[in-house]
Amino acid sequence: MRTIKVRNIVIGEGIPKVCVPLVGETREEILDGARLLTGLHADMVEWRADWFRDVFSIGKVMEIAVELREILGECPILFTFRTGREGGEKELSIEQYAELIQDVATTGLVDLVDIEALSCPESLAKELVAAAHEMGMVVIGSNHDFEKTVPKEEMVKKLRKLQSLNVDIPKLAVMPKNKFDTLALLEATLEMKEKYADRPIITMSMAKDGVVSRVAGEIFGSAVTFGSVGKASAPGQLPSEELKQVLSILHQAIQ
Repeated sequence: MRTIKVRNIVIGEGIPKVCVPLVGETREEILDGARLLTGLHADMVEWRADWFRDVFSIGKVMEIAVELREILGECPILFTFRTGREGGEKELSIEQYAELIQDVATTGLVDLVDIEALSCPESLAKELVAAAHEMGMVVIGSNHDFEKTVPKEEMVKKLRKLQSLNVDIPKLAVMPKNKFDTLALLEATLEMKEKYADRPIITMSMAKDGVVSRVAGEIFGSAVTFGSVGKASAPGQLPSEELKQVLSILHQAIQ
């Protein structure tokens, strides 16, 4: 399985990387949040731009991207607009979503971009992935279900489909109704890693029943986990510093 190098981190080897979301609504909130992160040693920072009030002004998006790079230095930045249909803060048409992703990709100001590749027509998903790759960006192809957990076989099928769309890192997040759903997610992760994955994958089961999936990535095969500083971007996120400690303890235990 190949690894993915983004600035100063390698995704897909060793301890899962901790990505911390920025969920500010205003420029000030976003930049203040970024300054706070500089002292916490986050492996990656995800700018959840769907929280930003002026996200549909590409000029303002670019201004913030420039300032985030100045503040965060060599810390990799992931740009994400999570749509309402996948649990985000704002809804927009497929056409609007595609335009935003393409505009951000052409700026070259961020390192990774999240593309909801299973919510787009396949031809459009491939076009967006290609556009991001042209700019040298790493693509996380994601799919989120905030309502349920589908059967294990379907989760594996989704991860394989994302991989077939040439994304660099397939990502799957599901909502468990019970702990058995979390076990199904972990089994799907392990099966994907052991049988089909030729690149890093990210998986998680959300909310309280899914917390174990956020710390067990090194055992089952998820290469990145998301931890919060202040406001969480999804249910079940652990504080990032505590999350890093747990991941380190587990890493030492399995060596």
